[in-house]
Amino acid sequence: MMMDVNEIRKYLPHRYPFLLVDRVVELIPGESIVAYKNVTVNEPFFNGHFPDHPVMPGVLIQEAMAQAAGILGFKTMDKTPQDGSIYYFVGSDKLRFKRPVIPGDRLQLEAKIVSEKRGIWKFDVRATVDGELASSATILCADRKV
Repeated sequence: MMMDVNEIRKYLPHRYPFLLVDRVVELIPGESIVAYKNVTVNEPFFNGHFPDHPVMPGVLIQEAMAQAAGILGFKTMDKTPQDGSIYYFVGSDKLRFKRPVIPGDRLQLEAKIVSEKRGIWKFDVRATVDGELASSATILCADRKV
C-alpha cells in the first residue's frame, strides 16, 4: 500500500513546516510501514542548525519516525484525526543517532508494531539514509480522543 502526501495528510494532523513524511512506500496494517522524507536545504530549521554546516536536528528525525509510526497506528485502527482521535508521542527508549542527516538525503523511515495495550502503542523505529542507519529507538504513542 502506497500513500502520497495528500493521503498522508488524511492520517496525520501535522502541516507545514511540521509534516515530516513525504511518501509511504509500504504499509502492512497491524505490522509495519516504510516511508520517507526528502531532506532539502530549504527546510526552515537549517537557517539556524547550522548555517555553515546544515544538519537535521535529532529531535526532528525522532519526530519523523514517530509520524511514520502514527500513520501505521491510524491505518491499523482504521481511524483518522477527523474521527476525533489524535496520536500523542509519549515516550522514547533506546534512542540512538548514528550519522548526521544533511540536505540532499532521503531519510527512510521504518516502524514496526511491538504491542498495543489500552491505547498505548509501542513501536520499534529506524531511520536510514542509503541503507546506513541514522537513528533508531523504541517509541510509545497514545491514542486519545480530541
